[in-house]
Amino acid sequence: MDGLVLDCGGVLVGPGSDGEGLGAIIAEVRSLGVRTAVLSNDPGGPGADWLRGLGGGRLVDEVLLSGDVGLEKPDPRIYRLAARRLGLAESDCVFVDDLAVNVRGAVAAGMVAVHHVAPARTAEELRVLFDLAPGDGN
Repeated sequence: MDGLVLDCGGVLVGPGSDGEGLGAIIAEVRSLGVRTAVLSNDPGGPGADWLRGLGGGRLVDEVLLSGDVGLEKPDPRIYRLAARRLGLAESDCVFVDDLAVNVRGAVAAGMVAVHHVAPARTAEELRVLFDLAPGDGN
């Protein structure tokens, strides 16, 4: 896998998230040359500047917000756009979201998808998909 695309709310921030743990995995895969993105149904506008600020290598390479691109999950076109922005085929990308409907949208677009239900489980799945060393189990 050459790309990792993650939802923000419920995955990186908010209830049910572990931004620090997933942030460490993002940094690890980026160090291996994996391209990364945040894909959010955020409406954009000035209130989303903090989200946009995660891009450019600060946390991920790219940030795509529904309000900025005029598409929203689970429309397969937004996943295709995310892959294009990373310079990758959809089949080379892993997508992570806490909503099953968005996971299904990513699969329909050709991505491998992880349904985020618990941070430790998501971390374990990503470690397998990206052939990373096992975590410490926390």
